[in-house]
Amino acid sequence: MRNLHRRVVTAPAATVAPLLARLGGADDPLWPAPAWVPMRLDPGLVVGAHGGHGEVRYRVEELEPGARVRFRFAPEVGLDGWHELRIDPAGPAASRLTHEIRARPRGAMRALWPLAVRWMHDAVLEDLLDNAELIATGTVRRPARWTPYVRVLRTAFERSVREVRIPEAAVLLRRAEEGQDWSLRDAWQVPLPRHVSRDPREWHRAIFGTVPPWVAAALVARQLLVPLVGIEQGDRSSFDLAAASGTEALVSTGASHLDFHASVLVEERSVTLSTLARPHTTVGRLYLTVVRVAHPLVIRSMLRRALADLSERAPGAGERELERRHTSV
Repeated sequence: MRNLHRRVVTAPAATVAPLLARLGGADDPLWPAPAWVPMRLDPGLVVGAHGGHGEVRYRVEELEPGARVRFRFAPEVGLDGWHELRIDPAGPAASRLTHEIRARPRGAMRALWPLAVRWMHDAVLEDLLDNAELIATGTVRRPARWTPYVRVLRTAFERSVREVRIPEAAVLLRRAEEGQDWSLRDAWQVPLPRHVSRDPREWHRAIFGTVPPWVAAALVARQLLVPLVGIEQGDRSSFDLAAASGTEALVSTGASHLDFHASVLVEERSVTLSTLARPHTTVGRLYLTVVRVAHPLVIRSMLRRALADLSERAPGAGERELERRHTSV
């Protein structure tokens, strides 16, 4: 298998070469984070360094400073071979950036590569080349655009959501919880990448303002069905912001059949969505029994979507590098 990406930029190789030396570091100007999981190399870009991005692991096998770096895939990846990034002169005022994979898929990767991995890899590499062109020339002639399929894959596979205890730091939710017996009480958490918004109000809008399509369809079905059992329909205002602090946003809804609270807590390295629900009536208890089945799927999907959206809106590596250069002048 061979996969090739090339870009000619109107800047000499000497201008682009210093960017390569920072690949995999904390201030990497090329790798397109936070939109994609960061690339990290330990102890940096030196021969023998181990690292990768997400579950794709590799080590630095060959290095020509400022010109070429080759990585050997780790055995657990399922790709026997290497990938490399190189910079070549393309005339006195231009350079050619090339990324190449030469590998043989095995095991599950035989199916995963054509179905998913290849599409995300192609998107990552075009974003990386956009960063190089932006930094070297100040503009990108034809910026890369993700396909709808890439957006689906990225949302589904790039970030993990895990169940946790309701954090002690969720003060607003803890106050609402006091003195009551809650039938539904849970919390789900995603990692918070560097450079992504720390504003709980923005996270609240991202989680409840634009829900995944299948969740939106489920809410429409809910609106149509609940009047049949005597539950009011409600509207989008049910998820309006009820209270907020510097780290937490709270949603609070009281209805005839149940009370519901949701907290969005933004901490240094994570965002946690916690929920409480307490039914008032027999109908409310039956309703909550049904909702409880789909609730974890809905919450995980909403968190993944919000994280993907806010990561995409955050300044990219190329933009941050230009800003750094501008402020250091």
